[in-house]
Amino acid sequence: MRKTLLFLLLFCPFLTLAQSNNAPSSYDLHDIKITGYLQTQFQKAQSGGITSFSGGDFSANSDSRFMIRRGRLKIDRVDKFSNIVFQIDATQNGVNLMDAFIQLHTPEIPELMLTAGLFNRPFGYSIVYSSGYRDFPERARVFQTLMPRERDLGAMLSFNSKKIAKFLTADVALVNGSGLSARDYDSRKDIVASLNFKFDSLANKHLHIGFGASIYKGTVRSNTDTYYTANGNGFVANTKPDNVNKNLNRDYYGANLQVQYDNTFGTTTFKTEYVEGTQPGVANSTSLAGPYASQSFATQPLTNLYLRHFNGYYFWLTQQIAKSRFTALLAYDVYDPNTDVKENTIGLAGNNTTGGDIKYATLGYGITCAVNARLKFTVYNEHVSNDGTTLTAYQSDLKDNVFTTRLQYRW
Repeated sequence: MRKTLLFLLLFCPFLTLAQSNNAPSSYDLHDIKITGYLQTQFQKAQSGGITSFSGGDFSANSDSRFMIRRGRLKIDRVDKFSNIVFQIDATQNGVNLMDAFIQLHTPEIPELMLTAGLFNRPFGYSIVYSSGYRDFPERARVFQTLMPRERDLGAMLSFNSKKIAKFLTADVALVNGSGLSARDYDSRKDIVASLNFKFDSLANKHLHIGFGASIYKGTVRSNTDTYYTANGNGFVANTKPDNVNKNLNRDYYGANLQVQYDNTFGTTTFKTEYVEGTQPGVANSTSLAGPYASQSFATQPLTNLYLRHFNGYYFWLTQQIAKSRFTALLAYDVYDPNTDVKENTIGLAGNNTTGGDIKYATLGYGITCAVNARLKFTVYNEHVSNDGTTLTAYQSDLKDNVFTTRLQYRW
């Protein structure tokens, strides 16, 4: 499978139907422009204090909350030779920097653009797809785990032909690998690459199809003399003095597909994405919940690393109802952080597995109402499931479903 995905990346074009975050509000020449969106929501969890990928963990002893999920304010400017984008996110948790990059281009070679600063990693479909336009409340668990908060610091070279092959774009980025953190914990940099083709006028302009592949090649530095690798039934320790400061592979291979059909009943869209690879993580502990044990690191991990082979995917289906303001939503996503073990063997004595190796599946369904061009209301429920293990805290399915109502205003 991995060789197939790499072949697709190198030799086959793919299409996206995304509203990209790595762009100003418009490429038309303009002075300072201010845009953004606000998402305010109420959520009810199945039980209090759960670990959740639906807007973050719930506080201890609380199973409901009001919150500002996203409060984005974007400032951009476009002139003949450069673009600048600056975006912040203001919520009840404070103000965070989201985007800060400069793009350089020349009229002589309009196909090429250099982006430098803090931007979305150009991997796959959903990472670069703006949360202000996405129908579903959150990205799939697998992408929140691999690339939390989506951004990284670095430089990116993009190709977008507006004349000969206007459907073609390509991105290659060199990034720190530590996400939004300015403190990179090793000297090596990670490479992210993707190819994009876009065709919007098939079947009398009713059909839009996209497909493709992406690749991420990076490393995580080991801080100890021991790291763990899979042996088929769990993990085995690899202990050597020269393992200290060793860089362990962090490799992702992804493929995606999008289909949109404008029919007499209303627009139908189907989107899916698959990713697999190797993810350096840690063992879960009293201070680290199991689902976060395989998450990418913003700071140097101080404990022993676990090299996990993973895969994950999602299916998104939307159906506009009778060309009205209402759209029905149906989603299913899976993230398996350790494809080398069965759930009923996790936690067995001697195999070094923990709550960080448990597979999760999420079924989501709901409806949105576009009140007007700027205001959208969403009602959505997520049913999260996991198989039982031999671990005390994970012997059966956790009670971690989440119901969300959201109001979004975009300007």
